[in-house]
Amino acid sequence: MDMHPTDLIAPSKTLEVDALAKKLISEGKDVVNLTAGEPDFPTPRPIVEKAVEALEKGYTKYTDSNGLPALREAISKYLKAKKSIEFSADEIVVSNGGKQSLFNAFASILDSGDEVILFAPLWVSYPAQIILSRGQPVIVKTKFENGFMPTKDELLIAVRENTKAIVVNSPNNPSGGIYDYDTLKMIAQIANERGIFVITDEVYDDLVYEGTHKSMYGLVREELLIYINAFSKSHSMTGWRVGYAATKNKDVKKKMSKIQSHVASNINTIAQYAAIAACETDNTYMVEEFKKRRKFIIEKAREYGLDFLEPKGAFYLFFKVGDNDEEFCKRLLAEKLVAAVPGSAFEMPGFVRISFANSLNILEEGMSRIKEFMDSHA
Repeated sequence: MDMHPTDLIAPSKTLEVDALAKKLISEGKDVVNLTAGEPDFPTPRPIVEKAVEALEKGYTKYTDSNGLPALREAISKYLKAKKSIEFSADEIVVSNGGKQSLFNAFASILDSGDEVILFAPLWVSYPAQIILSRGQPVIVKTKFENGFMPTKDELLIAVRENTKAIVVNSPNNPSGGIYDYDTLKMIAQIANERGIFVITDEVYDDLVYEGTHKSMYGLVREELLIYINAFSKSHSMTGWRVGYAATKNKDVKKKMSKIQSHVASNINTIAQYAAIAACETDNTYMVEEFKKRRKFIIEKAREYGLDFLEPKGAFYLFFKVGDNDEEFCKRLLAEKLVAAVPGSAFEMPGFVRISFANSLNILEEGMSRIKEFMDSHA
């Protein structure tokens, strides 16, 4: 009997650890939860007010499944003004967070047996979504010594006849690394020469602490680029579920639109109105706060002698723990009530991810407990 694609995928380990931590918290345990991939700030007030206004005006009906025309127009203007990225409203499909936007992209381009190149460490949902879309993930293990950036040789070894797409995630979850311009150009050149799609996941692009964010937009031939972004991380809107995909490839856009319409119709109408306000809401105060937290977490990691990649973006610290990262995380939670995510979840065993999307007080307590734990097992 043939296996169903769901038999080949595991539940999300990040959500699993987060759920276990929350269960312990509900039992009254003093857990420091450093697993969360979401900002701890409340959603900015102008965004909330726009949602309330939409409710009061009775804007509670179906919308265009691609997203409200006003929202897609707002996203188009926002991308151009803030990121120098140009997509028209008709080239954008709004979905239930960046996660569904990615799934729509994979499902629109993959046939049975098509391969998608991923660079580890990688976000946990990429392989699962590719398998659910009848594709095959091909994982390139990047090196810690190289800042987890792929080399040309590593990529070329992975490229085969069935390679349909390459996924680029910079700033990166879980490492916090940012691909330098030469690496992005190298990936784009190989994709352009061989007619390979590039799906660029740039959901952390506002959270850059050194230099400026460099997009794959403008490097990859426009018919090969599928651009993914969301308001979840940049505007502290994780639960609102507003993400979007954009492409100038009319055939791919049409397919993503079809998938969106049949899988979910439109996303939550109220959240769409809120996202219009997000396009005009300043989030620099969040970025400044993340910079302070990053500075603290890096200082502590150095003080404790951790071997880590200095995060230049996102809000994670990814550090080495030896061979058994899953055992490390289980014991850390059991003995010190600190929840962290094993690197194995990101196809990079031997590492652990902690999130600094928490207050400085929580981070101080968490890092102190991690130090105690490591000293007790030295």
